[in-house]
Amino acid sequence: MIVVTGATGHLGRLVVEELAGRVPATRIVAAARSPQKAADLAERGIQVREADYDRPGTLGPAFEDATRILLISGSEPGRRVDQHRAVVDAARTAGVELLAYTSIPRADTTPLGLAPDHKATEEYIRASGLPFAFLRNGWYHENFVAAARQGAQSGVIAGSARDGRVASAARADFAAAAAAVLTGEGHRNAVYELTGDAAWSMPDLAAVVSELSGRPVEYRDLPVAEYAKALEANGLPEPVAALFAQVDADIADGWLGDTPGDLSRLIGRPTTPLRDTIAGAMRNG
Repeated sequence: MIVVTGATGHLGRLVVEELAGRVPATRIVAAARSPQKAADLAERGIQVREADYDRPGTLGPAFEDATRILLISGSEPGRRVDQHRAVVDAARTAGVELLAYTSIPRADTTPLGLAPDHKATEEYIRASGLPFAFLRNGWYHENFVAAARQGAQSGVIAGSARDGRVASAARADFAAAAAAVLTGEGHRNAVYELTGDAAWSMPDLAAVVSELSGRPVEYRDLPVAEYAKALEANGLPEPVAALFAQVDADIADGWLGDTPGDLSRLIGRPTTPLRDTIAGAMRNG
C-alpha cells in the first residue's frame, strides 16, 4: 500500500497519476486534508483518506496498512517542521518500510532561505530510524510561468538573478521520480539531488518568451531590495516578496544551477525542456 500525502496539491495529484500507471488503484492511498477534493480519484478506485498535518489524530488511520509513504512537504514555512514531525511519528508507528520526503537541493549545506525547515525534517527522519529516501527537488519550470506571461505582455522580465543559472524541471518530472522510488527497489536511505538536465539563465528565459510571443522581451536585473519592492507592488506580502527576491540572489550565487543527473536517471528519460513548459502554459493562457 502506497500513501501519498498532500494528494490534492499540484505535485501530489501528478504523483498519484504516475502511480496509477504503475500499480493497481487499490494499492494507492490519496491522503488529503480535504478528502472531498479527491472525489474524482475515489471514483477511479483509489482509496481516499483524510490526513491533516495539523491534526495528528488523522494520520494514524490514513497510514493504516501502508508500506511506503510519500511525505510532500507542507507549504507554510515556520510551521512545517512540527507538521512533518507528526507525519514521521505516525509513519514510524505504522511501521512503514520506506518514507520518501520532498526536500530541497543540498538541504544540509545550502543557504537558501527555504532550507532550514527541510534540513530539520531530514534530521528528524534520520533520527527516527525509518528507512528513507530524500527527494531533494529543485525548482519547477512552473515557478517561472507567471514571469513568462507577464514578460510576453510587457516586454520585460524583472529579477535579481543576474546571469545565474537554474537547473529547473517540469513538475511532472519530479512526480515521475517520486513514483519510481515508491514502486521500485534499492532506494533505502538514498539521497537524490533532483534537478533538470540543463541549467538556464533569466536572459535565456526572456529569449524563450520572445521567441514564443513574437515580440522582443528583455531581462531587466534589479537590486534585490528593489526587486522585492516590485514584487510587493504586484501583490505579494512583504515577507514572501523578500523571500522570492532572496532566491534570485541565491540563483545569482550559483546555488540552483547544479545538474548531477539524478532526476533523468530515476525517470529513465531526459527531463522536460524549459521551452516545452513555457510554450504549453502560454498556449493555455
